[in-house]
Amino acid sequence: MNFSKIVCLFIFFFGVSVFGQKDSIVAKPLNQYPPESLKTDEFGNKYFYDERQKIKVYEINGEPVVVLDELVLVNKPRFNNQLDKNYYYFLNKKLNRVYPLFVTALQQYRDIQADMTDMDSKAKRKFVRERQNMLADQYEKQLRDLTTTEGQVFAKLMNRATGKNVYEIIKEMRGGWSAFWWNVKGKMADIDLKDQYNPHKNRTDEFIESLLQSNWNSGYLQPYPGAGDFKARK
Repeated sequence: MNFSKIVCLFIFFFGVSVFGQKDSIVAKPLNQYPPESLKTDEFGNKYFYDERQKIKVYEINGEPVVVLDELVLVNKPRFNNQLDKNYYYFLNKKLNRVYPLFVTALQQYRDIQADMTDMDSKAKRKFVRERQNMLADQYEKQLRDLTTTEGQVFAKLMNRATGKNVYEIIKEMRGGWSAFWWNVKGKMADIDLKDQYNPHKNRTDEFIESLLQSNWNSGYLQPYPGAGDFKARK
């Protein structure tokens, strides 16, 4: 078992063990894409647009060449160097892939909280187990396809929306013992389950916040319910 590739997305799915893939862009020669799916740019060059990865795939001398989507940026952070800028656009690709799954997970989590309002401890445990099995069947394939970085972005989004980190949500739903063991597994994967989303103190969080605002303002993504309520502590 390669713990460095574990994606700790059990935030909401209560224990589905997910193994991340390498964070890499997959591109094939143009002749391996359906001809009807190819497009032509303003210079007459043919390309394939990969919606999932948010990339354009061209071909030069028989080799695939990838061009990342550009964003109309709002609240763009200051980049220290080109590597910094590349990382920003890399995170944008990850955010766009994870966001629809996050919105669904957030609504499910809020529904579960509402359903458990009047339950005692025993009824809550039974209810969570039943929902865990249902959600695992429904979402496990999607979660297993996520990369480690996409899992971390998912965790950041859930923390932003709920105000709770991974450890706190597991403890709420599964109890302190489960939270303790998941925390141990997280440390083995170099992931801090108690990490808080804070754009003022964390460079990655600053980039995610900027990308969220840019995507919302440009219409690429729709704000989730309550998105405007977030206030980060400086």
